[in-house]
Amino acid sequence: MSTISVIMAIYNTEEFLEQSIQSVLDQSYQTFELLLIDDNSNETCDRKIKELAGLDNRIKCFQFQERKGVGAARNYGIEQASGEYIYFLDSDDYLSPNTLQLLLENIGEYDMISGKLKRTHLSEVTEEPTVSDSNMDLKDEIKVKLFKENKFNLIRNNSVLNRLIKKDFILSHHLCFAEDTERYADLAFMVPALLNTREIPYIKSSLYYKRRRNDPLSNPALMQAPAEDRIKDFLHMYIFLKENYTQEDLNVFLDKKFLNYYRKTIVRFFRINENVDSVFPQLLEAVNRIDNNHLVTKSAILKKEIVAIKSADIERFKKVNLKHLRLRKLRNAVKSKGRLFTQIYRSVFLKMPVKKNMVVFESFLGKNYSDSPKYIYEYMLENKLDFHYVWIFNEKRKVPGNPTQVRRFSLRYYYYLARAKYWVSNSRMPRRLNKRDENIYLQTWHGTPLKTLVFDMKDIHSADPKYKQNFYKQSRRWDYLSSPNRYSSDIFKRAFLFDKEMLEFGYPRNDILYQKNTEKDIFNLKQKMNLPTDKKVVLYAPTWRDDEFYARGKYKFTLQLDLERMQKHLGDDYVVLLRMHYFIASQMDISGFEGFVYDFSSYDDIAELYLVSDILITDYSSVFFDYANLKRPILFYTYDLERYRDKLRGFYIDIEEEVPGPLVKTSDEVIRAIQNIDSVQNEYQEKYEAFYNRFCTWDDGYASEKTVKKVFKQ
Repeated sequence: MSTISVIMAIYNTEEFLEQSIQSVLDQSYQTFELLLIDDNSNETCDRKIKELAGLDNRIKCFQFQERKGVGAARNYGIEQASGEYIYFLDSDDYLSPNTLQLLLENIGEYDMISGKLKRTHLSEVTEEPTVSDSNMDLKDEIKVKLFKENKFNLIRNNSVLNRLIKKDFILSHHLCFAEDTERYADLAFMVPALLNTREIPYIKSSLYYKRRRNDPLSNPALMQAPAEDRIKDFLHMYIFLKENYTQEDLNVFLDKKFLNYYRKTIVRFFRINENVDSVFPQLLEAVNRIDNNHLVTKSAILKKEIVAIKSADIERFKKVNLKHLRLRKLRNAVKSKGRLFTQIYRSVFLKMPVKKNMVVFESFLGKNYSDSPKYIYEYMLENKLDFHYVWIFNEKRKVPGNPTQVRRFSLRYYYYLARAKYWVSNSRMPRRLNKRDENIYLQTWHGTPLKTLVFDMKDIHSADPKYKQNFYKQSRRWDYLSSPNRYSSDIFKRAFLFDKEMLEFGYPRNDILYQKNTEKDIFNLKQKMNLPTDKKVVLYAPTWRDDEFYARGKYKFTLQLDLERMQKHLGDDYVVLLRMHYFIASQMDISGFEGFVYDFSSYDDIAELYLVSDILITDYSSVFFDYANLKRPILFYTYDLERYRDKLRGFYIDIEEEVPGPLVKTSDEVIRAIQNIDSVQNEYQEKYEAFYNRFCTWDDGYASEKTVKKVFKQ
């Protein structure tokens, strides 16, 4: 049987290496050798390579004593390969189990065959082609698509990945990767390969999972490098290819590729006019190699920029670039109201002077008047501090003190954010809002973390696969970050990459749990909420599930509690309050449970719901950290614990050992726990005290005061 040499260049990818190697070992086609080329990785990665090499005697390891780059590593792999076929696999990617078999059984007399490249930001396969017998002949079942014309479209993604290539073909045409560039090294291999190939079959069912790394900051892939580095490498390869190959169809392809790259990537880099300096000499060399005939159909703006570059006058080009940048901004601004307001914010409002006594507050994306921003505001109001207060809401609210109310994303929203010296928010502000140096941003956050956060998360299951990258950019604007306990401070510093000042005073939103925890205040709150004062209250406050969404930022939730059974067994003594996470967009249908179930999902302040509740039921929401300040019973309804913990998020603490209450999996268990709540509370008393001492001792009812004195110097 034919041997496939799988070549894997490795550089500091220990996080992904095991899965990548295992996906080769799990192939249905087992006649292969796996060549691991360690490009002088760090000690941790080196140890991982040696550990994994012991899994199979078909794994061969080679190590460079100095960093040479992915091109050199792959070229060395070709030299060491003993198989009849060569296959390249990046060390952070992985294969479908039938990938190699499908390619090999369909390559026939062709020199090269291609499979499908599927991009993913997850670390597990979500769908697989079905092959019932690994030894079966797949040719009759797989449709082979031949690329006979426009074959250079095959390198549209610049990649050699998921292509099985005959080694004799590589050697006879002296195919090799560029070794003097980090990125786009594949083009030096693929261009001559395609020039010497007439037909290339394509197997759609042969899947290669190309990972989009969701942590481009602390663990970036090559193509997540700074724009300047990527642009210089692209220009280098373009110039190299134009110098060495004169075939007409290839030059048409290269010029088209260059002009598209210029329009989509280089132009974006030149949004900062000073960036022109670093790449202009190389850009000039590249532009001088463009066939002018390929500019005929391009836009007037693009033509003028190319002409300005060819003049070799950098100052002339900068003037043209600046003019066109303004035109592009204007054209972009008129596409939608939001873009127009953003442009006005940047071009007009940010040029106005900052108002040093103006404070803008926002809670949960303008959804309500609540949380720590509310209590900071009310402390400032009660103490008559001399500030102009602005609140951002989605709709007008009743708010004490008559502050200026601004509708979120209105033109006034952008105006007040641009003019205010202080921003106070408990969630992220939109990334498009540039922040001035004199602006002070207090991020109060909205909970003690149970679920892993941002840079502690392995996979991103939400609707935004760029979550980490976007979060990082947004959080760089924070000047202060509130923390409720030492545990949270340690996590925030690491998971948010936060290196500014942590306010370790407890959460201002928890002040009410100490100041208003009296019979009179609780009775008044129940009357305000129209709740019966002669029954005990159970609050159910679950969190959202990352993968249950129907649009970006809009999540759904399916209620798993059996309300009918609860009403039957508990209705004489209890009422149930439902409080969904603010991300959850779907409304709960509680028709038929009037007088027993109350939906308080849209109620502004959950802290007031804590005060009126005798028992809390939650799952993986951080609400129980705050509720523990009251030292009242907590039940954990964790019907999907294994899936949530092991797949979606993971936890910082051992939820089965450390939480101050029982984990229940069914509605019947919830009912029994409530019926026997006194014995449950006694059983967990010792664990509750330990939990309180670890997470609640910073809260004392004065967090708002301490925060205001620190941030506002009042």
